[in-house]
Amino acid sequence: MSKPLEIADLKKLAKKRVPKMFFDYADSGAWTESTYRANEDDFAKIKLRQRVLVDMSDRSLESEMIGQKVAMPVALSPTGLTGMQHADGEMLAAQAAEEFGVPFTLSTMSICSIEDVASVTKKPFWFQLYVMNDSDFVHNLIDRAKAAKCSALVLTLDLQILGQRHKDIRNGLSAPPKFTPKHIWQMATRPAWCLGMLGTQRRTFGNIVGHAKSVTDLKSLSAWTTEQFDPRLSWKDVEWIKERWGGKLILKGILDEEDARAAAGSGADAIIVSNHGGRQLDGAHSSIAMLPKIVEAVGDKIEVHMDGGVRSGQDVLKALALGAKGTYIGRPFLYGLGAGGKQGVTTALEIIAKEMDITMALCGKRRIVDVGPDILA
Repeated sequence: MSKPLEIADLKKLAKKRVPKMFFDYADSGAWTESTYRANEDDFAKIKLRQRVLVDMSDRSLESEMIGQKVAMPVALSPTGLTGMQHADGEMLAAQAAEEFGVPFTLSTMSICSIEDVASVTKKPFWFQLYVMNDSDFVHNLIDRAKAAKCSALVLTLDLQILGQRHKDIRNGLSAPPKFTPKHIWQMATRPAWCLGMLGTQRRTFGNIVGHAKSVTDLKSLSAWTTEQFDPRLSWKDVEWIKERWGGKLILKGILDEEDARAAAGSGADAIIVSNHGGRQLDGAHSSIAMLPKIVEAVGDKIEVHMDGGVRSGQDVLKALALGAKGTYIGRPFLYGLGAGGKQGVTTALEIIAKEMDITMALCGKRRIVDVGPDILA
């Protein structure tokens, strides 16, 4: 694969190599996609302050997220169907993240299971939890993440009901993919993707099939997932989840100061300012627009991270300047994965790191932990 220079290059490559239904899944938002676009566009409104004649030697991007040392303050977001962007996608992305020195977060709705990812990694990864109506399944998921020695649990709060994503409906998205003439054509035009899928047995939701009651095939899986997201999820659930988990807990999906205050009082270790990548409430504010307000409300009480719209190292730097202690990338690593497997994910991380390093220096800083609002114009 030729060396891409920016995340947009990886996106173009992924679009050529991944069947349309799965590329669109990664590259879509809810309804009009206005919040999805705002997540990216609002970063461009933030301007940086250029500094000169300062010492730019011996720079470092090393930092910490929830007390864990990271090569840079960037984690891989939990993303569903990652293993449909590339065969064994979650396993490859986890390996790339581990080798780079940043956290990988496995989604409940992954293709590769918790055990699959644990089998190919040496260091603890993070696990993202959706709360389902089947309480035994949820308890078992938490216990499986503990058994795999995951070092943090990321509890997603903003998917009690599923936002409507028009592209997925029009594409008839499913995992495994349906074999209609349209879907067969989409896959036939992506021969390298098909060869990869033929070489793996991981083509459905690995954390669910064989673990949830009565889910043994695609039909039963579809019926189960349709009715399982728990609309009654409340702050009381955070209490028992934290108690059963017993480790670092991160709450994902905070986009309001009042909710942030409740989260800060919940005993969680960190929150993620996030609107689910613009895939849930269309018309909501972008994550970066809400970040300063939430940092002001609770930044002295709980560690604040942000997710949504990060497409460059400059975006990471802007989020840190506005008070985030860590950031997450979802689509950038998915584009890399679709474009070139494990190496593509590594390339995405290298691009983010290089952009962050150069920009930090040109803003007059040598260490990422010293970045603050003074780098903004």
